[in-house]
Amino acid sequence: MATARSRGARIRSNVFAYANLAPYVFFVLFPFYFMVVTSFKSNAELYNLKSIPFWATRVITDHYSYLFFRTDFVIWIKNSLIVGLTATSISLVISILAGYSLARLRFRGAGSFGTAVFITYLVPPTLLFLPLSQVVNWLGLSDSIWALIVTYPTFLVPFSTWLLMGYFRTVPREVEECALVDGASRMQTLTRIVLPMAVPGIVCAALFGFTLCWNEFIYALTFISQTANKTAVVGVTADLIRGDIFYWGSLMAGAVLASVPIVICYVFFLDYYVSGLTAGAVKG
Repeated sequence: MATARSRGARIRSNVFAYANLAPYVFFVLFPFYFMVVTSFKSNAELYNLKSIPFWATRVITDHYSYLFFRTDFVIWIKNSLIVGLTATSISLVISILAGYSLARLRFRGAGSFGTAVFITYLVPPTLLFLPLSQVVNWLGLSDSIWALIVTYPTFLVPFSTWLLMGYFRTVPREVEECALVDGASRMQTLTRIVLPMAVPGIVCAALFGFTLCWNEFIYALTFISQTANKTAVVGVTADLIRGDIFYWGSLMAGAVLASVPIVICYVFFLDYYVSGLTAGAVKG
C-alpha cells in the first residue's frame, strides 16, 4: 500500500512538473516551429488569407533553393563563421589573461577594475558604433570582415572576463601554490593547471561570444556594404527585404539555416555551458 501511494505521488509530481513546463516549452518552441512551417509554404499559400497559418498544405523547398542558387547565402554563412570564430578566439585569449589576473593577482584597485570591466559591457552598442566607425576608417578596414573582427571584442571581452573571473575563483588556490612551490612560473601554472580545470567556464565564455558574434546586427550593417562581405544575419535581411516587399518564405528559410550552427554548438556543449555559467555566477 505504501509503495502504491509513493508511486502515485511520484506520478502526480511528474505530471505537475511537466504541466508547469508545457507553457514555457510552447512559448520557446512555437516561433521556431512557425518559422520552419513558413519556410516550406508556397508563395500562393503564404499570401492566401484563407489558409491555415500553422501548417503547410503542400511542402515545397523552393525558398531554400532560392537561397542557395540565387543569393550569396553560402558566402554569408562562411563570413559569419570566420568572423565568429576569429573574434571569439581573440576575445577568449584576452579574457583568460585578464580574468585570471583579476581573480588571482593582488594589486591596488583590482576589485574596482573588475567591476568597471563588467560595466563597460552594459554600454549600448548604438553608442559605440559611431566612434568605432572612425577607428575602423583610420585602420583602413572599412567594408571588410576585419572591421567586425576588430570591433566585436569590444563587447565580448568585458563579459567573458567577468565570467571567467568567477570561474577561476572556483579553482582551489592550493593547487596553484603547489605548482609555484615546485618551480612553475605563473604562466605555466595558468596553462598547465588552471586552464584544464576551467574548461567548463572557458567553453561557456566561447559559446557566449560565438552566439553574440553570430547574431550581431548593428555593427555588421554599419561597417559592411558589399554583398560578398556581409554576414548571414545582415545578408538575409538586406537581400530579401526590398523596399516594402518581404520575401517571407526565403527569409524564414534563411533564419532556419542560420540558426543551425548555434543549435549544434549548444547541443554538444550544453553541460559545459550550464556548469560554467552557474559556477561563475555563484563565485563571481
